[in-house]
Amino acid sequence: MALSICNPSLFSPHSLHRFKLNPLLLRLGITSRRWSPSSSKSRKRAYFSVVASDGEVFTSPETAKSFDFASEERIYNWWESQGYFKPSFDRGGDPFVIPMPPPNVTGSLHMGHAMFVTLEDIMVRYFRMKGRATLWLPGTDHAGIATQLVVEKMLASEGLKRTDLTREEFTNRVWEWKEQYGGRITNQIKRLGASCDWTKERFTLDDQLSRAVIEAFVRLHEKGLIYQGSYMVNWSPNLQTAVSDLEVEYSEEPGALYYIKYRVAGGSRSDFLTIATTRPETLFGDTAIAVHPEDERYTKYIGMQAIVPQTFGRHVPIIADKHVDKEFGTGVLKISPGHDHNDYHLARKLGLPILNVMNKDGTLNEVAGLYSGLDRFEARKKLWSDLEETGLAVKKEPYNLRVPRSQRGGEIIEPLVSKQWFVTMEPLAEKALHAVEKQQLIILPERFEKTYNHWLTNIKDWCISRQLWWGHRIPVWYIVGKDCEEDYIVARSSEEAHLKAREKYGRSVEIYQDPDVLDTWFSSSLWPFSTLGWPDVSAEDFRQFYPTTILETGHDILFFWVARMVMMGIEFTGTVPFSYVYLHGLIRDSQGRKMSKTLGNVIDPIDTIKEYGTDALRFTISLGTAGQDLNLSMERLTSNKAFTNKLWNAGKFVLQSLPSRSDASAWDQLLSYKFDTEELLLRLPLSECWVVSELHELIDNVTASYDKFFFGDAGRGIYDFFWGDFADWYIEASKARFYDSENQTDAIIAQAVILYVFENILKLLHPFMPFVTEELWQALPNRKRALIVSNWPQTLLPRDVKSIKKFENLQALTRAIRNARAEYSVEPAKRISASIVASTDVLDYISSEKQVLGLLSRLDLQNVHFIETVPDYAKQSVHLVAGEGLEAYLPLADMVDVSTEVQRLSKRILKMQSEYDALIARLSSPSFVEKAPEEVVRGVREKAIEAEEKLKLTKNRLSLLESSVSVRG
Repeated sequence: MALSICNPSLFSPHSLHRFKLNPLLLRLGITSRRWSPSSSKSRKRAYFSVVASDGEVFTSPETAKSFDFASEERIYNWWESQGYFKPSFDRGGDPFVIPMPPPNVTGSLHMGHAMFVTLEDIMVRYFRMKGRATLWLPGTDHAGIATQLVVEKMLASEGLKRTDLTREEFTNRVWEWKEQYGGRITNQIKRLGASCDWTKERFTLDDQLSRAVIEAFVRLHEKGLIYQGSYMVNWSPNLQTAVSDLEVEYSEEPGALYYIKYRVAGGSRSDFLTIATTRPETLFGDTAIAVHPEDERYTKYIGMQAIVPQTFGRHVPIIADKHVDKEFGTGVLKISPGHDHNDYHLARKLGLPILNVMNKDGTLNEVAGLYSGLDRFEARKKLWSDLEETGLAVKKEPYNLRVPRSQRGGEIIEPLVSKQWFVTMEPLAEKALHAVEKQQLIILPERFEKTYNHWLTNIKDWCISRQLWWGHRIPVWYIVGKDCEEDYIVARSSEEAHLKAREKYGRSVEIYQDPDVLDTWFSSSLWPFSTLGWPDVSAEDFRQFYPTTILETGHDILFFWVARMVMMGIEFTGTVPFSYVYLHGLIRDSQGRKMSKTLGNVIDPIDTIKEYGTDALRFTISLGTAGQDLNLSMERLTSNKAFTNKLWNAGKFVLQSLPSRSDASAWDQLLSYKFDTEELLLRLPLSECWVVSELHELIDNVTASYDKFFFGDAGRGIYDFFWGDFADWYIEASKARFYDSENQTDAIIAQAVILYVFENILKLLHPFMPFVTEELWQALPNRKRALIVSNWPQTLLPRDVKSIKKFENLQALTRAIRNARAEYSVEPAKRISASIVASTDVLDYISSEKQVLGLLSRLDLQNVHFIETVPDYAKQSVHLVAGEGLEAYLPLADMVDVSTEVQRLSKRILKMQSEYDALIARLSSPSFVEKAPEEVVRGVREKAIEAEEKLKLTKNRLSLLESSVSVRG
């Protein structure tokens, strides 16, 4: 989740006094130089101090062969120690605040965490560099079920059960566990480079957040939106608690379909209905048998009674319902409303009784008669055996089941009617739907808007109570001796509850608190504003901060969490808690499968960081498309590790190219060069004008992508420019400047340009790859502040389209010459002659980069000629067309030993001709073409076409060489 807070009007001079007193800002610790002039100098020093000379923190490409991943933790600790993660208003700008979606306190880092941490940190680092006072509030969730399970397992290792302790003793043990182990996930998130303000870390059971949860419950109850009742829920027999839909995972597992006879009451022995069920033990809870009204097999039985097997003759009605699937099983449906979600809703619609046959621990109760006390699965086996003995078992056949299992404990979940607390969702959902309809809330990608609307339109009331001991205790107190469903007190504290109870029932009244706790998702739905101080901070204070906000999260919890936060935000603050919802996908393995321990395809982020580095991991998982799942492969990680190394080596070259740190005059001259006007840009030589122009275009494109949250586009754009334009072309071209001792002016310009371009690349790339970019930044001389808080590159800078086109022609010419060298196997170190033919205006700018062309193409500069007509030796040359109006002629004799090459090609042509003839012979054979598989014939035909093309090209080369020998002879 990412929540930014922005309201430009708050920063006008007329609003400073009001802003200083705003309790939300005071709670966030935002008391900056902008509003406290007396503290400006100390704050500025703390914020902008850089210790590039501190060898214990940073290493330089000048001394290190490659970037050392072990230095990442040192860099991170340095950032934190310098206070860079805290908001600062020294440069002005609107605030940007993100409450982190709280990971479970029991959790350990997985790729899902890596995804959300990376994307949110990209946002935070970008907006921090843009000058906005940025606060990322970290925190963890108390994770009721997961944490209680962990501690119960710990107790079991000591021979204890939870019930062996008092509730207070148990919760004390949980707090002890939390203090000892709860910081693991936090430390792992730090390894990803999360630039959170850890001094403001939150926990969902903190006092302030707990007050928010209790306040929300009380207010919703006062409005009549919270009620208590017995309804169908997901029940965990081992934990003996209700669980949310999100905590139930369905898996395809082998099972069985049981066919059972139900005799028709009053009929003959041949009058019976056969039902097919996967859970025969629930038949004790049957309250009806249903058939389709148009199913001719059973219409005669509609309105009669069926006898439920093994119940000593209990009768249930045979009814007709059009929702019965005539094709499934036998077309007869047993209705067990107490143990199936669909049956439950059907029973409520038809007015059927609801019969529960199961205890909370998964054993059958007294309704099951002789099977009472048996575990549900033991009862299933015994029941089937007894049905076989009585002749009521028809058959049992294998059947794949969709089994609901607890996400935490792994046990099979039971649909069960249970008394719980619920929130009425329809009036809350209506406002959340209007927020999207009125575009107060924008969902990205837009396709998820339909899913959001569908879920809220068909929303069910929310079961918010859990039968646990760890969590927010439900703020309800019952009256001793009175009906707990009729007489209870809702209060913010036990003191308030006692006061209310005495006012209503007299001073001698005794009360006790509801033993249940609230669903963890209830507290999480309040996270955006409870972390920022609600209810201590008024709704009015929040509303002025919400105009520009962002929520970033996975699309898999769009409904369970995002929609609920929207509803709660509107309810308690009067507005949506964010303006944009940015949804990322899941990270899958290289084959597109969901990562699971069962498949053995889980990729551990910490192990990945150790092998590939944090930057490579972050860059890899951030290049996906919003909302789309990402297939993570080792090949991508390896490639981006190479990208890190390439960046490091580029930094090494840049540093080697710059003047000595002690040469003050050289640095004064170098830093005097500016590139922010068209006039200054056009003074540059072609190569420099090209790379600066391309950089300025990149800055605009990347900035626009960041602003639209198109992080994949931004990352790919930077990658392509750095590797393709800067490393492969400009660094190589700049060597011509540095190696030319006669032209010192161009060398100094090249130094200024290479430093300017490289430092801007580091800035653009920093949100993605913070560690290696900061390390390289600190190695550059004359750094006035850390990269993490440096200014974002200026946009709308000049670029010269003509220079870009001219350099592209130079690139095309270079590629053509390189290809010819490769084709004729010219030794890399060998310099060759060339004649460049073009019009006068083209020759002017191509010849101006003669040194660059010669270096990049390995040309003999003494024998490079720029002419407007075809040279005399054209027939003995390789003719290259680099572009419209730009050609080159490379003398063959300068490239190869012609006689030797003629002999070699002649032999090669004979071999190629033989291979081609063999392919043609196969294709000419009717038996092959008619009998061989179609894909085999197609493959041979494609090989023949390719062989023919290669043969033709080789013959042309031979002809050219032979004509050269003939002319020379």
